[in-house]
Amino acid sequence: MTKFKVCLTGGIASGKTYVSNQLSALGACVIDADVLARQVVEKGSKGLTQVVDAFGEEVLNPNKTLNRARLKELVFKHKPQLQKLNSILHPLIRKAFAKASGLNQSKLEVWVIPLFSKQEGYEGFDRVLLVDVLESIQLKRITVRDQISVEMAKTIISSQPSRALRLSMATDVIANNEGFDRLDDSIRKLFDLYNRLKFGQTV
Repeated sequence: MTKFKVCLTGGIASGKTYVSNQLSALGACVIDADVLARQVVEKGSKGLTQVVDAFGEEVLNPNKTLNRARLKELVFKHKPQLQKLNSILHPLIRKAFAKASGLNQSKLEVWVIPLFSKQEGYEGFDRVLLVDVLESIQLKRITVRDQISVEMAKTIISSQPSRALRLSMATDVIANNEGFDRLDDSIRKLFDLYNRLKFGQTV
């Protein structure tokens, strides 16, 4: 079966989850890297063993699950540590994407990839949909949502692909600077567009 594949991307706190949930509700098959990233480091998993081997048992909670807050502190302030973590997780996540895609029978498939930069293993998309947001709004949302300092929020943002790079890769852009309630119309229009395109209809 030929699928119409969309990469949904955007920086932290841009509103990707809201957009992907709406697309899912409309009928698209959504496969989310953040969900897969949690699955590959579940208690007892190969991924969690590799993370502990690399960073030590200090990244574990008392019940032997991953302490995400502690791991975040370790990697986002030290680029080599972040690269080490990515080298462990990304191959596992790519395999999980491929497995989930193989099980999907929907013709419209949306891969949610926050760190998308046309890297190896993430090719063949028909469209790239960017949920775009101003950095000033990102900072405000992150500090409130995650209860972290502005300094840490800036560090996280700087570790991700730049807004300029995302805009250069995008075929479709949804601006989310004014709240989720203004997104629905844009999401519906793009969903309708993708459905026309997947059947070879002209725009």
